[in-house]
Amino acid sequence: MIRGSAVVRALMASAAIAVSVALAGCQTDGISGIPSKAMQPLSREMKATLAAKSMPIESPILVRIFKEEAELEVWKQTSSGRYALLKTYPICRWSGALGPKIKQGDRQAPEGFYAITPGQMNPNSSYYLAFNLGFPNAYDKANGRTGQFLMVHGDCSSAGCYAMTDEQISEIYSLGREAFLGGQKSFQVQAYPFRMTAVNMARHRDSPHMAFWRMIKEGNDHFEVTRQEPKVDVCERRYVFDATPVSGDFDPAGRCPAYQVPAEIASAVKAKEDRDEHLFAQAVSQGIRPVAARNDGDGGMHPSFYAKLDTSDTFVANGRTVAKLPPSEPGGKATLVYMPKYEPVASPAVSVASADHSANFFGSLYDSKGESNAAPQAAPADAGSGGSDGMGKVKGWLGFGQKQQGAPAAQAEPAAVATRAAPTPRPAPAPVRSSGPALASTSSRPANGAIRPAPARPQQVQTQAPAKPQVATAQPNSDAPAADAGSTAFTGSTLISGAQPVRSSSSFANRWGF
Repeated sequence: MIRGSAVVRALMASAAIAVSVALAGCQTDGISGIPSKAMQPLSREMKATLAAKSMPIESPILVRIFKEEAELEVWKQTSSGRYALLKTYPICRWSGALGPKIKQGDRQAPEGFYAITPGQMNPNSSYYLAFNLGFPNAYDKANGRTGQFLMVHGDCSSAGCYAMTDEQISEIYSLGREAFLGGQKSFQVQAYPFRMTAVNMARHRDSPHMAFWRMIKEGNDHFEVTRQEPKVDVCERRYVFDATPVSGDFDPAGRCPAYQVPAEIASAVKAKEDRDEHLFAQAVSQGIRPVAARNDGDGGMHPSFYAKLDTSDTFVANGRTVAKLPPSEPGGKATLVYMPKYEPVASPAVSVASADHSANFFGSLYDSKGESNAAPQAAPADAGSGGSDGMGKVKGWLGFGQKQQGAPAAQAEPAAVATRAAPTPRPAPAPVRSSGPALASTSSRPANGAIRPAPARPQQVQTQAPAKPQVATAQPNSDAPAADAGSTAFTGSTLISGAQPVRSSSSFANRWGF
């Protein structure tokens, strides 16, 4: 029976990847066959990790990318229905500078929110294995941004992409494949310039991209307080998160309709934003210096890879210095990579979402095991438990043209956010409790400011009949709390309490490819 299930799973995966190959249309060597590299099973070590973290092999995944730290995180849904961090991968190479991709040829790796369908998985990529980010998305198109074929792939070579090692992309690809077999129609990629902490926002406060980063930070905050994939929409050429329109639809270039966000999510996000504004003000008052923007398009790589570069025998190609990464095993092949112009350094930022929740910056939102109070969801059924059921799931997720439905919002009780920093901090404002969803008409766009702009006027709330929801016209949120003079949340350019140490690199064995 077990052997039969394995055969069914192999047939299902073959059929699925065959369709994705036909639809990929980018960086392919042909579609005559499915390469064995795309069918690699998860390692024994990964299966043991999944079991230890109560993550079904076929449960949904979510990917988060941080440019400045050069890290890619894979999050996976646990048996409780919430996402938890599975593994952090150091990025071997990314190109461009901090900031979103604007136009074709700018060598920028994208930032924003992207949905990856099976049709975007490319088993025949010239860069070992790859998946297409789907740039430009609805937001990018509404803002006139151009470009194509932006990938996460292997071979440690990047020209507008996020390049991993072959070993890394093989494991990430397999995790995505198993999630698709489990019924996930698409997985979300959240690409950020850096970890969206208050200290990092203060460091980059002079960037011309700050308004864009404040906007995508809201999506980051939605994920961090709920541990659920945020539902992403676009209107007025900007992102909105976990929103359901009261009337009308979201038009990427049109006026935003009145929409509602679940009250539990809205209040928890506001509490986090208030705390971040307080820490932002503290960092600035303590003398944190703005980071000078770099626009050379050189990109970067994780310090763990940079430390391994063999610079004894370099050469110049396309005007750039090429060095070697030594093989991970004796007799293996070295990997040729473009050497960054600048040595990567660890960012002096608090890591709030890449470690155990019980030790992170907003740990008060979760219990001692890192679990929120959200209602559990049913774990995905095992697609390999029966042939007919498994094939039915494959037919379900092979509907590539279907619109993805947002994940159900977590119904966690709002909680105050506590800081790990400094003595006698000012308490965070208590979240607003509400018996119904929060409704907003978001026609006004955010103005320049710190993390969140100061309000033009107090928020007005209209109370309606009990049968109808409360409607609020969206206005900028309240002022950030004043910084405490005695706080020591930031000290020079060193890591502060709660900072995440650099993780060691996984082993790698790559090949050179352009």
